[in-house]
Amino acid sequence: MYVKKIPENPECGIEIAIKVLGGKWKPCILDAINRGYRRPSEMHRYISHASPRVINMQLRELEEYCMVSKKVYDEIPLKVEYYLTDLGQSILPIIDAMDAWGEERRELITRIDEELQGVA
Repeated sequence: MYVKKIPENPECGIEIAIKVLGGKWKPCILDAINRGYRRPSEMHRYISHASPRVINMQLRELEEYCMVSKKVYDEIPLKVEYYLTDLGQSILPIIDAMDAWGEERRELITRIDEELQGVA
């Protein structure tokens, strides 16, 4: 895991949340697991813009912070599945709110992106 050079503020709830959930795909990964995509290959198909390496790296970080648990099946080929822990489930209302916010503003944000790309 990347070690930051700037000290963290343990008194700031937003910093704590970003420490755990920061990373482009972590909320999407938690959402995917909640929707039943348990294996990394399934998550990659669901979140096709993220590389398998990044998904695996962020799954490992989510596991370190006890947001997900990993179950390894003793079979060949190796089978691994991820599940939300109670802590991981506790963030779902926030992820749902983020999803609703994005859906409601999709057209506006798309238009802004297009305008910004026209300027660049």
